[in-house]
Amino acid sequence: MIKKVVKKGKLEDFSEVKENLAYWLSKSPEERVEAVEFLRRQRHGSSERLQRVVKVIQRS
Repeated sequence: MIKKVVKKGKLEDFSEVKENLAYWLSKSPEERVEAVEFLRRQRHGSSERLQRVVKVIQRS
């Protein structure tokens, strides 16, 4: 049987989080937007815009 292992801690205690935050804060807003766009293209393809999806949950 596999036992679940859960570790709890404060985000301030993780140096990786601090390093990532410092890295992205050192980048310009344009570079950050480019990075997000790169990740979006990897996930959703090269389309210009994301597809809009509407779902009706309850009709009145």
